[in-house]
Parts: sequence; structure tokens; C-alpha cells
Amino acid sequence: MKEPIRKLDSRRPNPAARPLRHVVAALMLRGTGPEQEVFICQRRADQPMGLKWEFPGGKIEPGETPEIALARELQEELGIDATVGDRIATLRHTYRNGGAIEIQFFRVLEFSGEMENRIFQQMQWSSLTALPDFDFLAADLSLIRDLADGKLL
Repeated sequence: MKEPIRKLDSRRPNPAARPLRHVVAALMLRGTGPEQEVFICQRRADQPMGLKWEFPGGKIEPGETPEIALARELQEELGIDATVGDRIATLRHTYRNGGAIEIQFFRVLEFSGEMENRIFQQMQWSSLTALPDFDFLAADLSLIRDLADGKLL
């Protein structure tokens, strides 16, 4: 006897689906007008998506606000105490492997302490218009275009 065909309940979560990762990133700015620059970092070759460029930041831990998470990440990655400003953008991206990420980008205009490279291949200041020349993470590309075109700041 054949088993009856069961309908799938679309309300049940897919156990194979990966949870949405919530992360924050800093748009650390200096200067004004056409000379305005933003701080960017390149991942090390041994990291996932190695040698891609990104903005400093990282994962929001349970119980943290996005602003607290970003201040913690900047302390861990760069050794600075940052004043986190307003949120500039929030983006969602799904990678080919099925992983999904939501990134909140915050303006950081001031910080104290001397920046030190604790985890990156390299770090540098870049003009906003030069950002498309770098090989950024796929999740950052729409933001990169908007920044280079002067649409966000």
C-alpha cells in the first residue's frame, strides 16, 4: 500500500536554512567635501572571503545594542574607543552558500586612542570616489556605489 502524499507546512522553519546574522560596520570618516575619506580594511588571506575589503565591525552579540556592539568591535579590531553616531544604512545580503547577513552601517566621526592593526591584512583611508576600485565583500557593494556617487553622506 502506498503512503499518502503529505503537504509540506510552509509555516515550519526550514531546518537547513541558516539564521540571519546581524552585524555592524563603521563608516569612519575624516575630512569634508570632495576630500572626505573613509577607513577601510582588508581581510587576511586565511580568513573567510580572504583579501576582500570591508569596513571595520562585526557580529552583534546577544544582549548588545548595535551601537555597543560596534564600539566593542572597534576596540577589539583597532584598539580605539569610538563614539558611534547615526545609522547611515541597513543592508541585507544572501550569499551563494545560503548564508544571510544584515549589516547596519554607522557613522563614526571621532575616536580616541592610536589605531593599531590587530586582525587585518592591511588598513587605509580611501576617498569615497575610489571605493569601487577595491575588491569589497559582495554584501557591501550597493553601499560602495552609493558612497562613491555621493548619495549617502
